[in-house]
Amino acid sequence: MHKSTKIWVNYIAGAIISIFLLWNIYGQVSKQLSTIDKNTWSQTGHIGILIATILLMFANTSLEAYRWYVLTRSVQPITYRRAFASYLAGIAFSIVTPNRVGEYPARILYLGRRHTFRFINVSLMAIMAQLSAVYFFGFLGLVFYCLAFGGTYEWIGLGFAAILALLIAIAYWRFDNWLPWFARFSWLRRFVIYGRLINRFNTHGQVLILGLSYLRFIVYTIQFILLLVWLQVDIAPADAFFMVSLFFWVMAVIPSIALTELGIRGTVSIYLFSHYSNNTLGIVAASTGIWMLNLIVPSIIGSILIFSRRLLRQD
Repeated sequence: MHKSTKIWVNYIAGAIISIFLLWNIYGQVSKQLSTIDKNTWSQTGHIGILIATILLMFANTSLEAYRWYVLTRSVQPITYRRAFASYLAGIAFSIVTPNRVGEYPARILYLGRRHTFRFINVSLMAIMAQLSAVYFFGFLGLVFYCLAFGGTYEWIGLGFAAILALLIAIAYWRFDNWLPWFARFSWLRRFVIYGRLINRFNTHGQVLILGLSYLRFIVYTIQFILLLVWLQVDIAPADAFFMVSLFFWVMAVIPSIALTELGIRGTVSIYLFSHYSNNTLGIVAASTGIWMLNLIVPSIIGSILIFSRRLLRQD
């Protein structure tokens, strides 16, 4: 393909994808906002709480971008700015894929074709670390829920949650023990590279990645709690922490896409927080607000970045 033609294809393709993503975002936001009574927004707390929640959005995105930067620089030299941009591009793609599985492939696509499989391998490490945080705090939340409101099914679910949390921890810390098994299958042998990349991270490095994942979980949990407080949902802070942790665990377990996630978020949040408050509109608005702050706003920026990025590289 002629160089000038490729450049035009790059920008046209980027524009089409960006328009599609932005239109999808607009449709989701409009649909959700139409279900919320406008009077809900007038029954709110101090504006400082909302400002703190918004500031935590920047903390959340910065933490994830730094975590991605630490991982990707083990593959090739990369700037924090470029790692941040690829993270935002991944968020933009994630909203149209089941359980947002398209996020990491889009991050890698943004970075280019070089070292693709190695980027996949460090992506697995990032996923395992974040899942470890979600399942650890989700397990604690489920323990709290079982003690306070649980029945037979909840206690059975707690057992499965404990097993899953343990398996994820093993997958993160002891992945090297699995390498001989991977080597038996030709189509899995390339994942042995993952074990070698993990070896580049000593215990301190693995603790750093895991710590950033746990810290990020705490940040967006606090965001949700602040939104509940701002929207006058009456719940004690300690109870709110465990219930919000359980909420995020349930959202990670239930298969969904962003088009249906809002309905699921509303249903799950009402089921959990109605034990404490009958402010249904405030509960739904809080679950919508955390979705908009941590998914929609970054995805809009990511969509714009995709437009400016040449999708067909010459290397």
